[in-house]
Amino acid sequence: MSATRTDRVENYFPRQLRDATPMRTFMRWFVVVVLVGHGLIHLLGAVKGFGWAEVEALTEPIEPALGLFWLTAAVVVVTTGVLLAARNRLWWVAGTIGVLISQTAILTSWSDAKTGTLANLLLLAALGYTFVSHGPTSYRAEYRRQVQAALSEVQPRSGVVVTEADLAHLPGLVAEHVRRSGAVGQPRVSSLRAHIHGRIRASATSRWMTYTGEQVNTYGPAPTRLFWMDATMFGLPVDVLHVLVGRTATMRVKLCSVLPMANAAGPKMDRAETVTLFNDLCILAPAALIDAPIVWQPLDDSHVRGVFTNGAHTVTADLTFCDGDLVDFISDDRMSTSSDGSTLTPQPWSTPLSDYRSFGTRRLATRGEGRWHPAAPQDKFVYFEYNLDTITYAPYATAGGAPARARRSVEYTKRVSLRNVFARPKG
Repeated sequence: MSATRTDRVENYFPRQLRDATPMRTFMRWFVVVVLVGHGLIHLLGAVKGFGWAEVEALTEPIEPALGLFWLTAAVVVVTTGVLLAARNRLWWVAGTIGVLISQTAILTSWSDAKTGTLANLLLLAALGYTFVSHGPTSYRAEYRRQVQAALSEVQPRSGVVVTEADLAHLPGLVAEHVRRSGAVGQPRVSSLRAHIHGRIRASATSRWMTYTGEQVNTYGPAPTRLFWMDATMFGLPVDVLHVLVGRTATMRVKLCSVLPMANAAGPKMDRAETVTLFNDLCILAPAALIDAPIVWQPLDDSHVRGVFTNGAHTVTADLTFCDGDLVDFISDDRMSTSSDGSTLTPQPWSTPLSDYRSFGTRRLATRGEGRWHPAAPQDKFVYFEYNLDTITYAPYATAGGAPARARRSVEYTKRVSLRNVFARPKG
């Protein structure tokens, strides 16, 4: 299987998935159409300024020099629309220049062209959203900075491969899971980058939100888990950022990259993310279970209990296996978060898994769920569904914050069909 790679963080997600939200797609193309139309209307000023024809809609005189100004505005604004349609990152540069030139031209013929200010206000709003959602103060930018720092500090172990002897201290079920994951004979895992997509909801009665996500984990004495989610609620973008660095964790959510919706932090959040870190180890990085600070206790022919320690937090989970594969992970130490993130309540949590597939030499579950188990059994509900799209072991950081091209020996990529976006796993 050939390896594929994209170098910019914001472009990791497959184009089909990034276009999967109808409202966002509609709004982008609406802005594109307005900008192209707005730019073409500027040509009327150029036509009158150069004396090419009479333009009855423009009653004020326009000198040839101003005609050139109107022509420049037309070219730049139309170019902005084209770049936005093509998802070129430079659209905001052209847009910033275009709105300045366009509005200056409009001011020179205010009585005739003032309506064009509305289009420029729309362009300013689009530029403003781009700044708050992708600029230096955005969650996206913070995620990139955290990833850069984490990957710069991790010590790759590409020269140390996993052997059968490394599995000797593990319970038989766990050792078989690691073996079936393709870890034996491959480099030990010190870091990973994964991309997922699916849907999420706050409660059993809430509407589902679609999302795409990326996460980077590093393993060692001070592990990190960085998770970025780009979700959609009622057609509006929702930014979600989970950060676990060492022993401290936070979870923050913003609507439209501006309005805070949740901000969870503190010892309970640290403990909850420790469970998630343990969960990631079992699902995404079975090879890292070899060196992880876990005390194992076999329960029966299909269940093993693991006690995982990260700093001051020790959490427990029961792992269920079937035919050598991990099919469920259940813990009572995860915390259910209130809508604003201010309250975290212990609640049984499970992540059933299915659809194991090969990622190069590795073999992992590509579908999973997150389930809450309240006191009343009938209240159990699925709140999270995910599909694993790509995974890279030992990604490398670059000075600019975006990952460099991974070495061929540690890059394993697989795309999951779009028809499985909302498919629920069995179990």
